[in-house]
Order: sequence, then structure tokens, then C-alpha cells
Amino acid sequence: MMTRRIKELLAKIAVRFPVEVAKTRYFLRFGKFPNLKNPYNLNEKILYLKLYSNTSLWTKLADKYLVRKYVEDCGYADILIPLIGVWDNVSDIDFSKLPEKCMLKANNGDGKGTNLIFCKSKFYANEQERIKNTLQSWLDTKNIGALSAEPQYKGIPPRIIAEKYLEPIFGEASLIDYKIWCFNGKPFSILCCSDREENGHVQLGCYDVNWHFHPENMHSTRHHSIQRNPIPKPSQLDHMLEIAHKLSATFPEVRVDLYQYGNKVYFGELTFTSLGGMMNYYTQEYLEEMGKAVDMTKRY
Repeated sequence: MMTRRIKELLAKIAVRFPVEVAKTRYFLRFGKFPNLKNPYNLNEKILYLKLYSNTSLWTKLADKYLVRKYVEDCGYADILIPLIGVWDNVSDIDFSKLPEKCMLKANNGDGKGTNLIFCKSKFYANEQERIKNTLQSWLDTKNIGALSAEPQYKGIPPRIIAEKYLEPIFGEASLIDYKIWCFNGKPFSILCCSDREENGHVQLGCYDVNWHFHPENMHSTRHHSIQRNPIPKPSQLDHMLEIAHKLSATFPEVRVDLYQYGNKVYFGELTFTSLGGMMNYYTQEYLEEMGKAVDMTKRY
């Protein structure tokens, strides 16, 4: 594990030399440098967009608090998970007024250790200090995406938000996450995440928009295993695809992450740089197929 000081030093280097850092990280993962002059597969196109395009709107929409306004403006206020509070300082949070259970998140988080389930009944003295220290560490991290050269996180003022906790349905280890890949506003395929564990390990499944299961498009990795059997088709799939189409309409590529809770759809987030453009759980052939679907010549 890298110490905080080393991470801060590497982050400063990454901010000054984002292209070099991105190329080096890509080489270390895939054994070759990315083609950024003529990007072909989806990873390369994500790298190109994050390094060379205008990502100012990404910053607003990567903010887990501000993105709510965008979702509302698109006509989908009803899919937002109820907001309990938002704070700039840990000292402003009155934990006694929080519900018995809720989800605490960093608004500038990238999903890697920047959310936790708050349970009031377990909020005793030593647990209280640990949670407060964790929340403060989130606020102290000003540029969470620096190491992976993800510019959209740089301009997000850190805050803590609390949302209603959606309890996993009986028999599920975690909520099923439907991550809909959209290219030029058109849903292309769905990355389905299930059985997420506290250590970050998750089961993945690849589905087309008609909910055909395509395990041949995926690899197992240290943090990901492939679903052995298809997950049942969600009853609200058509509605989720409609939402994804509307929310992605102005971007060459974006992943629209949604949940189905009972028969209701909830918004998760918009993801512009999945794994920083270093996805290793898709096969090279499928990354190329996805990359072909992204038309970067269109202007929005």
C-alpha cells in the first residue's frame, strides 16, 4: 500500500504530465502503449477524450451532488435516491438527526472507498471517531482522480452527502447495478454488477440491450469474476434504456449507472472514464467492437 505522502507526490506528477502518466499506466497494464493518434478500442477512445477534449461539463456531472440537477432537468427527478443532507465540513453533521441507516458518500468520489453505510445503532464512541476520520479524509482529498489522469474530478469542491439507504433485497449480497454503455446517445450494452463484497470484489455480466448474455466478452480479474449464469431480465429494462438514452444524448461515450429497486428505477451516477480507460475485464475483441461504435467526429 502506498503511503499518503507518496500518493500526493505521484498525484502532483500526474497533474503536470497527464498524457505521460496515462500512457505509462496503460503500458504497465496491457504491455503496449495506447494509440492516441488514431484511437480504436474503447479504452483508447476514453483516454483520448479525457486527455484532449473539453471535460468541463464532466466535472459538473461527476459531482454526485450537482449531477442531481442535470437528472432533474432531463425530466427524471423521480429516479433520484432521496437526499438527506450535504455538508462541507464533518463538524456540521449532526449524526443524531440522521436516520437509523443511510449511505454516506464523497461527492467527488470515484467509487473506490468513498462511500459507507452509516448505522446509528452501531455509532458508539470508537466507531464515531473512525467514521469522522474517514469522512475528513474524503474532504482532504482534493483531486481524487489525479493518479489515473481523470481531469473531471479536479475541479469538484469536496463535500459529504447522505442519501437514503436502499437495503439489498432478500437473498442478494448487494443491489444489482445496471451500467448502460451509451455511445453518441444510443445504448449499446449493459455491464451488470452483482454480489459486490466489502473488499471490492464483484461479479460482472455482459448483456446486450435485448438482455442476451455474453460471457464470451469478458475476463475474470483479481477484483472481478464473471457471472456463471445470466441474471434475470429486469422488469424495467425498457425504462432504463430510455433513461440512459436521454441522459447520454450529448456525449460521445458515457456509462449511465442505474438500479432497479422493486419495480422502481433509481439513478446511480454518470461514468465518463470507466477504470480510467484501463478496463481489463473486457476482451480485446469486445473493446474494439465497442470502440467502433463511438463516433468522436460529432460535435455536441
